[in-house]
Amino acid sequence: MTSTDARRFFLFLLLMPFFLWIGVLIVVPQLGILMVSLREKVGPGEYVFGIANYVDFLREPIYWNTLLRTAVTSIFVTFLALIVGFPVAYYIAKVARHRSRAALFLLCLVPLWVSDLVRAFGWIILLRETGVVSSVLQATGLVSGPVELLYNDATVIVGLVYTVVLFMIVPLVSTLDGMDDSLIEAGLNLGGSRLTVFRRIVIPYAMPGIVAGCIIVFMMTAGSYLTPVLLGGKNSMWFTEQIYEQFITRYNWEAGATFGVLLLAFTSAVVWVGLRLTGQNLASTVAKG
Repeated sequence: MTSTDARRFFLFLLLMPFFLWIGVLIVVPQLGILMVSLREKVGPGEYVFGIANYVDFLREPIYWNTLLRTAVTSIFVTFLALIVGFPVAYYIAKVARHRSRAALFLLCLVPLWVSDLVRAFGWIILLRETGVVSSVLQATGLVSGPVELLYNDATVIVGLVYTVVLFMIVPLVSTLDGMDDSLIEAGLNLGGSRLTVFRRIVIPYAMPGIVAGCIIVFMMTAGSYLTPVLLGGKNSMWFTEQIYEQFITRYNWEAGATFGVLLLAFTSAVVWVGLRLTGQNLASTVAKG
């Protein structure tokens, strides 16, 4: 075996766990879900294949309205996460001293030390009718009675932003940390205002990190289940709840698989449109972000 063959074999061994993970845990299950979505039950243990499940989905307005509502809300949550996360990432990468960056980054990681379920119940304790916020408002005389702040869209959006904002900060810090400070100084020395430098230099340089963060946050938000259900309650109209209902409550695996495929296809289409609008491509975004 030559040295070139040995290097190729060693590289194959290094990449094999990754390809196994992609193939066994992602590709194969998705293909299985796709096959189930194309299956239509015609009798006990008898199935035919077709697109009847997809036709049924399009004929039911509540289903595709929920999908559209989930996508629009996820885009809004992604926008809010960018607005909140960019200043934090910029401060950590370009303003904070080198010694304090690790501590600040660690503070951003604190919410991940507990599960999504615990974080959601934390919001419930704060915002419920007998919760901390309602009690404080009554004690200060701002309200005359208990205030219910749960089970509305605003609470769901706040909970989702809190859950995913870290995943916006991480790629932004990674990208902004590689930007030379002399670029900003040169822009200011040439007469540009801070807003102009931010718009013409910082934003274009950080665009790969922005796109990478937006993709991660959008996909996580659209696929979220616990936060919309617990904070939105019966008023929650989230597509993952529809998927859960089909699989677990109705035991209709064909419809549940159809919903899952449609959610993946729809969110992938939104990401593709976002990449086209920003002039980015997925390879460069992953590499730089």
